[in-house]
Amino acid sequence: MADASADKTLRKRIWGWYFFDWASQPFHTVLNTFIFGPFFVAIAATYYLNLGQVEKIADANAQAMWAWTTALIGLIIAVSAPIFGAMADSTGRKLPWIISFSALYVFGAAALWFTAPDASNLFWMLAAFGVGFIGAELALIFTNAQLPGLGTREQIGKISGSGFAFGYLGGVFGLAIALLLLVEQGNGKTIAGLDPLFGLDPAARAGTRSTGPFAALWFVVFMIPYFLWVREVRTDQIRSSFSEAFAQVVTSIKGLKSRKSLGYFLIGSMFYRDALNGLYAFGGVYAKLVLDWEVTQIGVFGVVAAIGAAIFSYIGGFADRKFGPKPVVTFAIIVLVFVSLTIINITPNTIYSMPVAAGMSDQIFIICGILIGGMGGMLQSASRSLMVRHTDEDTATEYFGLYGLSGRATAFLAPLLIGIVTTITQSARIGISPVIGLFLIGLVLLYFVDRRGDFK
Repeated sequence: MADASADKTLRKRIWGWYFFDWASQPFHTVLNTFIFGPFFVAIAATYYLNLGQVEKIADANAQAMWAWTTALIGLIIAVSAPIFGAMADSTGRKLPWIISFSALYVFGAAALWFTAPDASNLFWMLAAFGVGFIGAELALIFTNAQLPGLGTREQIGKISGSGFAFGYLGGVFGLAIALLLLVEQGNGKTIAGLDPLFGLDPAARAGTRSTGPFAALWFVVFMIPYFLWVREVRTDQIRSSFSEAFAQVVTSIKGLKSRKSLGYFLIGSMFYRDALNGLYAFGGVYAKLVLDWEVTQIGVFGVVAAIGAAIFSYIGGFADRKFGPKPVVTFAIIVLVFVSLTIINITPNTIYSMPVAAGMSDQIFIICGILIGGMGGMLQSASRSLMVRHTDEDTATEYFGLYGLSGRATAFLAPLLIGIVTTITQSARIGISPVIGLFLIGLVLLYFVDRRGDFK
């Protein structure tokens, strides 16, 4: 009976852990990639058009602004993540940190309601988005650090993959609800042919702006199972000061000299995750600026891509359990390289410079989106599983903080390179090309990672 009770408690804890992914995913799908991000870039383009710039230059500058913003956000996360992780590990308390960063998430997302369609408060809303993004990413680091305590090394891959799949499904449902009931099309109706809920004014883009508070409310509601079911175990370590935590991070980084597999993994994942985040951040922007899609059209594309991500993440979890995480990561990177190459060779009328029938470019881009979502889900899930093989439960938050650092230390690099290339070429399409090089660097470094990790 005791074993049955323990198993039931563990299952609830795992499901509670899954609910963080479900609750937080709309920030990435609804706000960052498919709805608010493209909407914001369109506003920024209007801002530059009002300055007298021609449309192509205004579009490029709008994409560059988004790039510089996400680069700065990534830098802030990179610097703070491992230090906060070390401080949390000093007492074994993760939940207070998760609560604090969740509050940032909710505040930043809700504040997006005040975005002015005439771009009059453009930079304030960039700041609000940044606050929410930082909260989402730092909370994720702490929940990732709870993964080692949820199962055996053989089970972790499946748990990680199922968590990402469940999260992507949350993104699908959140995105679908926003599109059906809130986000207005050019005709003032949602894609369901309805007026936006609550009498939201289409002319003021109130339906689209409401996706900010919608994502905040979604997070609050669906974090309830997480806080009810997830429990943590304190450790006996006492190291809670900032200076001591910083010193421990420095020691951990120096210690990578004797942990070559972990070092190669952290550096390699730094590049390929940065490239993936670049695709996520600019996929919807690309569709808006290059293919001239409406925001609602991008949203539907997002639903399809997120469904693909959920399916592939679930399948990837089983592949992880059968083959281990490293082959899954390698496969996903190779596919993403070819997808990225295809994307930068798509225009409304051509693919790889060859003329195509009307609508064909849109169809190919949708297929690319499904593969980005699917392979991205597999890549993140298997990478999280591979990280577990390089850590132990006592210092999980600290090392997942380093994992967050590796994922964010150069998180400014993809947006920075996209911003530079976009500025130089004055082409939003060619501006995406740096992600290919980042994927390839990550793939080369992954070769030197031990598939069994440091704790064999």
